[in-house]
Amino acid sequence: MTSNEMEVDEENETKPKQFHEFELDDRILKAIAKLGWLEPTLIQENAIPLMLEGKDILIRARTGSGKTAAFAIPLIQKILLNKRSQKKQEIKSLIIAPSKELCKQIHDVMISLTIKCSREVRTIDVSPQIDLSAQKALLAEKPDIVVGTPGRVLQHLKADNMKLKRSLETLVIDEADLIFSFGYEDEIKSLMNYLPTVYQAALASATLSEDVVTLKKLVLHNPATLKLEEPPLAPLSQLSHYSLAAEENDKAAILYALLKLHLIRGKTIIFVNIVDRCYKLKLFLEQFGIPTCVLNSELPAVSRCRAVTQFNSGTYDIIIASDEKSLEEPHLVKVKKGKRKKDKESGVARGIDFQFVSNIINFDFPLDVNSYIHRAGRTARGKNQGTALSFISVRERPLLEQVEEELKHCYNRDTLFKTYQFKLEEVEGFRYRAKDAWQAVTRIAVREARLKEIKQEVLNCQKLKSYFEDNPRDLQSLRQDKALHTVKLQPHLKDVPDYIVPPSLKRLVGIGKRKRFNREAAASRPTATQSKYKARASNPLVSLQIQK
Repeated sequence: MTSNEMEVDEENETKPKQFHEFELDDRILKAIAKLGWLEPTLIQENAIPLMLEGKDILIRARTGSGKTAAFAIPLIQKILLNKRSQKKQEIKSLIIAPSKELCKQIHDVMISLTIKCSREVRTIDVSPQIDLSAQKALLAEKPDIVVGTPGRVLQHLKADNMKLKRSLETLVIDEADLIFSFGYEDEIKSLMNYLPTVYQAALASATLSEDVVTLKKLVLHNPATLKLEEPPLAPLSQLSHYSLAAEENDKAAILYALLKLHLIRGKTIIFVNIVDRCYKLKLFLEQFGIPTCVLNSELPAVSRCRAVTQFNSGTYDIIIASDEKSLEEPHLVKVKKGKRKKDKESGVARGIDFQFVSNIINFDFPLDVNSYIHRAGRTARGKNQGTALSFISVRERPLLEQVEEELKHCYNRDTLFKTYQFKLEEVEGFRYRAKDAWQAVTRIAVREARLKEIKQEVLNCQKLKSYFEDNPRDLQSLRQDKALHTVKLQPHLKDVPDYIVPPSLKRLVGIGKRKRFNREAAASRPTATQSKYKARASNPLVSLQIQK
C-alpha cells in the first residue's frame, strides 16, 4: 500500500468522530441535524478532512455507505468559507454523474444540506432533457454548484452557457465505474478541455475497475485513495438473505400470499429481468388491490424520476423494477441491435437512491453476481435493517449457487442464503385465485398498459403543451383512442376470506370472527397480536415458515 492509499477497516471499533469535530459551519450542522444523521459514516469520517485540506481523493465504498455526503459536505463548507472573500458570483463546483436519476438524487442531497444557507450556496441540476435555452438563464446566474451528466454538461459548455476555465475549484465524478460503461468516455475527454489546469477533484465509486483507473489518471493528481475494507453488501446482522423454492407457475401465487398475509412488511422493491414482466406483475397485483409503480429503462426520464419520488414519499410501498444487463453495459447494445430504444442515462439497479427500503424480492433471479449485489444493495442502507428474498426455480438454482459461492468467502460463511420454507398447498385458495389472475394478464393487456403509460406521458409533456393548444384535434385523437384491453378488476379479490387462510396464520393477520380480512382496515387498526409479532420480528420480512 502506497503512502497515498488508505484502507479503512469497517471492523475498527475506535469511537467515531462527530460532525461538529470537523469544524463545519453551523448552518451545515443544523442541516445535518435536521436530516437525522447522528454521526458520520466511516467513509465520511475519512473523506471529509482530506477534501477540506484540498486533496484529490478516490473513494471506493459500497452503495449506501454515505459517499454522496462524503464529498457534498466539504464542498459546501469550502464554498461558505470562500464567500467571505469572494468578490463576484461564480460557478465553483461541478458534479458529474452517469444518470439523470442519480443527478436528481445528488441535487436533492445538496438542497437538504444547504437548507440553512440556500441564499449563499445555490445548486442547479442540468441533467433534465429540456431545451438548453431554458437552462441557459439559470446558468447565467452562475450558481455555486452545477450537477449534470457528462453529455448534458458538455452541451452547455459547447454552447457557451457556462464557463469554468477561471472559476472552477472542485470537480466530483460520482459512480465513476459507470461513467465509461454508460458510453461517456469521449464526453469526459472533451469536457476536460473546458476545465482549468488546477482544481481539486474527487472520484466516488463502488468498485475500482479498469475504467476507474483510466478515469483516475485523466482527472486526479496525486490522489489519496480511500478503500473501505468491507464486504460488497451490508453485514449479515443487518441484511438477511433468503431463498424460496418456487417454480415459474407458482411465483405469482407465492408473492400474492406473502403480500396479502402481511408476511412481508415495509417498503419493497420487486425485481424482474425483462420490461414486460414489470407490467404483467403490476396488472396481476392490481387485481388484488395491491397498488404498485413500475420502473424500467424504456420509460422517459421524467416518468422514472416520478416513480422513484412517489415510492420514496410513500405514495407506493411497492415498486417493480426491471434490471437488464444492457443497463450496465450499454456498449453491448450497439452491437446487438434491439427493437426498443433505451436511455443510456438510465439505471435501475444502481444510481437511484431508494429510501428506507425494507425488502428486496428477486421475482426473477439476477443473471450474475454483480447484479445481485446491486439489487440487494438497495436495502439495509446506512444502519437500517433489510431483507433480500429470492424466488428460485429449478433452472435458476445454478445462478443462486454461483452467487453464494462468490459471496460466502466475503462473509466467511459456508452458506449465505437461509431457506424460507413455504408450502403452497397450505394456501391452496391463494393459488387458485392467483392462477386465474395471472392468466387474465394477456400479452395484449401488457402491451396496452405500456402504450397507456407512454400516451399519458405524451399528454403530460410540457414540450407538446403548446403544440396541442394549436392542434386540438391531435389532442382529442389521443384522448379518444380505441378502448384499452385492460384487465377486468373484480372488487371481491381485494379481500381475503378467512377460509383460505391457514389456521396458524389467522391470529397473525388478525382474522378472528370476521368473515373477511380487509387489508386497509387491518393496517389502520393493528391487533395486539400483530403488534407483538412485529416487535418480535428480527427483520422486515417476517420469517414465518408455512408448513405442516
